[in-house]
Amino acid sequence: MVLAPLSLRTYRSAAIATRGVSERQTLRAYRIVTTFLRIGGPSVGVYDAVVFDNDGVLVGRTPFDTLREAAWEAFERVGVTDPDPDDVDSVAIGVAPATLSDVCERYAVDPAEFWRIRDDSATLAQMTDVRRGRKTPYEDVGVLAHLDANLGVVSSNQQATVEFVLEYFGLADRFHTAYGREPTVASLSRKKPSPYYVERALEDLDADTALFVGDNESDVLAADNAGIDSAFIRRPHRRSTELTCQPTYEIDDLHDLVSLCGRAGTDRR
Repeated sequence: MVLAPLSLRTYRSAAIATRGVSERQTLRAYRIVTTFLRIGGPSVGVYDAVVFDNDGVLVGRTPFDTLREAAWEAFERVGVTDPDPDDVDSVAIGVAPATLSDVCERYAVDPAEFWRIRDDSATLAQMTDVRRGRKTPYEDVGVLAHLDANLGVVSSNQQATVEFVLEYFGLADRFHTAYGREPTVASLSRKKPSPYYVERALEDLDADTALFVGDNESDVLAADNAGIDSAFIRRPHRRSTELTCQPTYEIDDLHDLVSLCGRAGTDRR
């Protein structure tokens, strides 16, 4: 079931209350309103492009233990054999540039070199998880073949990991473009909620209207920052999540996207 959190009254108010609102926000609100009024609510063909987060949306999330072990291996590869477990955890997932800098300074290692090795270790560890069946696609990914929209992927995981996962599960041909992070310190400032990779994907897709589908608040915020709509997917690990930001829609699974994008006449490959 597709839930549009904003009421029609809110849509109308957003379109006319432009004082103090950026031009991008005003144009986005106007597009939502005109679409809503034209079709009487979310229905067929609202979006001609859909961009997906990968982990937790298309495929299962990587267990934290896998990422922790990869981070520990990265320390060992740069000659740190007994790192503080808290430091290992701090560079396992959700790493900010300042955190990386502080940790590397404590161990007198180069941040750029350490991060390249850490990302390489994380990719290799996730590849192993995929091959051993610990990281698999969700059952509803088959609907991607029936969506009447161009598709893309934007992940905060490594580019190498994203490419491997999509290829391994035979999903790569479904997408016109796919972005993950480069193994650089700079990529940490570009990941979601920054719109950097989302905007690159949108340029590739050359879409008039686009939707971002994710399972994290950072996905919703990245969509907002890119000036497009968002759908928060309530996978089992997000059933009880209380959001502090407001997506355009909340969906139960990927099948709900058919009502927003329409069903293609033939499988899109």
